[in-house]
Amino acid sequence: MSAAVSGAAGPLAVLGGTFDPVHVGHLRLAEEAREALDLAEVRWVPAGVPPHRQSPRVAAADRLEMVRLAIAGNPHFVLDDAEVRAGGPAYTVTTLARLRAAVGAHPLVLLLGADAFLGLESWHRWLELFELAHIAVATRPGFALEAADLPPALAAVCRERLAESPQALRAAPAGRLAPFTMTPLGVSASLLRARLAAGLSVRYLLPDPVAEYIDRHRLYRNQNER
Repeated sequence: MSAAVSGAAGPLAVLGGTFDPVHVGHLRLAEEAREALDLAEVRWVPAGVPPHRQSPRVAAADRLEMVRLAIAGNPHFVLDDAEVRAGGPAYTVTTLARLRAAVGAHPLVLLLGADAFLGLESWHRWLELFELAHIAVATRPGFALEAADLPPALAAVCRERLAESPQALRAAPAGRLAPFTMTPLGVSASLLRARLAAGLSVRYLLPDPVAEYIDRHRLYRNQNER
């Protein structure tokens, strides 16, 4: 763990994903979570082999480098390459167990978008996630997670674990659910991949260094354009 976490009172957050490619939506989620939840650090964990979706369009080494470029300059963002180096399926529960062993009793927060949270029951050993970390869910303005039409198991989680305020995440190492409001951004990795394959501009949708890396390495092009 970084020195920033070991000496800070704020929780450590974890943002995992394929980042295929990383874009402004990911960055704003991390930054707005940091502000709303008073996080000491957001640890970005690109997946080497994601178990829940088709294989990423580009190699893990490229996705790792794009994240490195995207978060450079933000002292609260740290890149974690352990899942890429491991090479096998990257289950969130094992990632959190690894980080929990490293930080001891320090509060740990898993950052999720609302869509990911709604599919949480399909995740490997999903109930164990709350034994290892708090879960913070990015929601749109005016959306109340506890009032949403949730599957029964997730509705029960909301009733039992919903935090009254972000400060509750400091009181225990794990176990609470904390929604936070995020600025709506209609950006997705699939949209960017489609635009890149069609030769359309992605400027202002992802950081310039990432766009330059994609262009330089001719990533996400149609096969006959490579």
